[in-house]
Formats: sequence, structure tokens, C-alpha cells
Amino acid sequence: MERGLLWLPLLAVFIGLAWAGWHEYQKVQAYETWATDFDRSKYDIQSMLGQRGNEITWGRPTRRGPVAITTLSLQVVTELRLEIDGLPVADEGQVPRGDVALALTTASGETHRIPFTDSDLAQRWEKALHQSLQALKSASA
Repeated sequence: MERGLLWLPLLAVFIGLAWAGWHEYQKVQAYETWATDFDRSKYDIQSMLGQRGNEITWGRPTRRGPVAITTLSLQVVTELRLEIDGLPVADEGQVPRGDVALALTTASGETHRIPFTDSDLAQRWEKALHQSLQALKSASA
């Protein structure tokens, strides 16, 4: 009897882990369906991000797909920078650990922050979006 009572909390932990895993699996499945419309996309536990041509779209992942979706044209972006804990990263070679986000500032002065959990992935997205911005500027000149 005592052994059974000792194993009961462990059983509860395993059930909780199984539920959390199933929940995350459903989020990934919703992302895969959502991402088919984009040229480039990313998923992590904080946000879903997709780029199609000169537009980027991001939102918070849920089991039914992204919510709080924002779409922004790169044509209105005046500044793109990588931020750690709300501060711009000075040296792109070494990204310290913290809350990583891509900050996009528009011509109207609005700043949109796209959260990332992986700083390396955030750096790759920053470089790719910088290339897209450069291509836009050279095409319009």
C-alpha cells in the first residue's frame, strides 16, 4: 500500500508530461499546415514566422494555428535589428543569452518585436531579412 502511494505522484508526472507532449505536437502540426503558404518559415514555442516575397507574417502558436497574427510589408520597414532583453546587439558574432527578438521599426515609428528562443536562428533570420531589404532598396533605386 505504501509503495503504491509513493508511485502515485510519479504516475501523475508522467501523465502531465504526456499531455504536454501531445499539446506541443498539435501545435507543430498546426504550424506545418500554416507554413505551406510561405517561402521561408520558422516555428518555436514563442512564435511562428513566415516570409512570402516582401511580406512577413508572425503570430503566437496554438493547437488551432497562430493567433495574434501580424503581417508587415518589408517596404515599410526602416530598421531591422536583433535585440537581447530589449537592448540592441552590438557585436553580432557573440550573442549573449536572454530574451531574443527581432525588432522591426516602420516608417510610422512603430516597433514590432518577433520573439525567438534560439539566438542562432534569430541571427540567420536577421541576415535573411537584411538581404531582402537590400534587394528591395536596389530594385526601387
